[in-house]
Amino acid sequence: MSHFYTSFDFSVHHDTALYSVYLQRNIVLDIVLPSHYHSSQEFYKVLYMNDGQDLERLHLLDVLKKSHHSSMLSPFIVIAVHCGERIMEYGVASQADYKERGAKAGDYTSFVLHELMPYIESKYRVLKGPEHTVFCGFSLGGLSAFDITWHHPSHFGKAGVFSGSFWWRQRAFDEYYDDYHDRIMHRLVRESPWFPPHSKPRFWLQTGTEDETDDRNNNGVIDSIDDTLDLIAELEKKGYRLGEEVCYVEVQGGQHNQETWAAIMPEFLRWAFGS
Repeated sequence: MSHFYTSFDFSVHHDTALYSVYLQRNIVLDIVLPSHYHSSQEFYKVLYMNDGQDLERLHLLDVLKKSHHSSMLSPFIVIAVHCGERIMEYGVASQADYKERGAKAGDYTSFVLHELMPYIESKYRVLKGPEHTVFCGFSLGGLSAFDITWHHPSHFGKAGVFSGSFWWRQRAFDEYYDDYHDRIMHRLVRESPWFPPHSKPRFWLQTGTEDETDDRNNNGVIDSIDDTLDLIAELEKKGYRLGEEVCYVEVQGGQHNQETWAAIMPEFLRWAFGS
């Protein structure tokens, strides 16, 4: 079942026709199409977005309108995927955390690669290939977007991570926890083979100075910033260059919420789709 509604220069197709065998549930999608989609035969770049149920809270249509009118963006389609069992489906595909959260992240990755993308490519005029395909997410959905992009550079060329949950760990703090060994995504990046230059995905990483208050190592820097900067350090060891293949944006006063992410969204879109 699906229907269209329009807002400003975009039409939104609310699609519930896709059933996932991997996730054993119906998938809810909001497909944001440029206004000229139905009057042309053009193929478009595509942004896949976790937590698609938050489009309204992210003011995404307003953001898209202003971004398209105020800057040079290549036209693109947004595939906003509503979350299901969020705490279980988002995470790191190869390993659940110490509480077994993210145990279905591998199934979610399979859904994205083998069900969602073929479905979208069969129904909508989207350009194929990593150079045309971007993934983004927020908090735990950002960790998911990073993990999927990092491990599947033949599908995604860029990823945007807003306040990513890079604290995701395999051991509780009171069980001899160690940053170096127990943060799952950092270790996976460290242990990954080097990427040849032509297949290296690019990353845009954002934190807010008020994302949280926790500071587990008492260094005066909140954990979300420390975890993101430490991940960037691991990327640099893989040959990434800050300001080139990886971009870091720290929002002064930014909080762990949709208001902050909506405010910084235009900067991400310029990075991802600027022409």
